[in-house]
Amino acid sequence: MRIDGEVAPVGKYLVMIYDNEAKWAEADASVTEANHRRHEAFVQANGAALRGGAQLGESGTATSVRSDGNGSFVVTDGTFAETKEVIGGFYIIEAADLDEALAIAKQVPAPMGGVEVRPIIN
Repeated sequence: MRIDGEVAPVGKYLVMIYDNEAKWAEADASVTEANHRRHEAFVQANGAALRGGAQLGESGTATSVRSDGNGSFVVTDGTFAETKEVIGGFYIIEAADLDEALAIAKQVPAPMGGVEVRPIIN
C-alpha cells in the first residue's frame, strides 16, 4: 500500500481466538490433539507473518482488575463477564493491511468458537 508515493509500513494485528470451554471439556482427547496439529500447520504455513502467540490458561485461572472509580482497584478471580466464549489464545501477526490480516485469520483453527482481529496501535 502506498501513501503519498511512500510505501506504508506493515501493520501488526492481534488475532484473538475465542473458545467455548464447555465444548472443549466434553471433547475427546483426539479432538484436542487434532486441533493442536492444525495450529502447528497454521504456524508452519504463516510463519513469515507471525510475531508471537500463545495458548492461554482456562478462564478459571484469570484474575480481573477493575478500577473502583475512587482511586483504588477491585481484584476478582475469574473473567470479568459471564460468557460462553472466552479468549483461549492469540497470535500477533504482521500484514500489509486488514484484508491480508483477515486472510491469515481465516486460517486460524477455532473449531469451538471463532477469532477476532484488531489492529495494534503503536
